[in-house]
Amino acid sequence: MINVSQIQEILPHRYPFLLVDRIVDLKKNEIVRGYKNISISDPVFLGHFPDHPIYPGVLILEGMAQTGGVLAFESMDDKVDPKSKVVYFTGIDDAKFRNPVRPGDRLDYEMKVMKNRGNMWVFKGQAFVDGSLVAEAELKAMIVDK
Repeated sequence: MINVSQIQEILPHRYPFLLVDRIVDLKKNEIVRGYKNISISDPVFLGHFPDHPIYPGVLILEGMAQTGGVLAFESMDDKVDPKSKVVYFTGIDDAKFRNPVRPGDRLDYEMKVMKNRGNMWVFKGQAFVDGSLVAEAELKAMIVDK
């Protein structure tokens, strides 16, 4: 639905910190689903951990936040230019990591809107590999001028 080139038109993130490859489902003001393909060539695996590569939980949360950022921008009034705005990650609650994510996995993100008041967003985020829950958290964000 939204490919990586289009995501880069919405979000300011770039390699190696753009952590969502594709958006596959989006309902404005409700839900977004996207994914990142985890590859052994990702720079993070040089140090996390060379003999036992595990994708860091903090990057899973950041990928969820970026996916939620796409939903927030796509839900805004058409008169707002995403290039003049940025999403700030303002909080994480109840983060839990259930299973490790490894190279070769497809990390699926699902972000549901819990609250939206103006530029403030609260999402329930979940991440899955092969349909199994690997991480979840409540994420808070705010859209501000650059």
